Amino acid sequence: MTTRLLTLRDVTAMTALSRSAIYALMAESRFPKPIRVGARAVRWVEQEVADFIASRPRAGSERPAA
Repeated sequence: MTTRLLTLRDVTAMTALSRSAIYALMAESRFPKPIRVGARAVRWVEQEVADFIASRPRAGSERPAA
């Protein structure tokens, strides 16, 4: 299995979160940390981002039954 590395643009598209929201969640240890691939470049492991998405509650799932 090949590990795919995602750019920030890929991560924002997958999660529908903004750059600042991603970094805020990382500061709270609630979002996967990126790995450094260069002096000024980082990437996120695709499976870790997918696991984060899967762990989030779905829209409307917390509403009480009518």
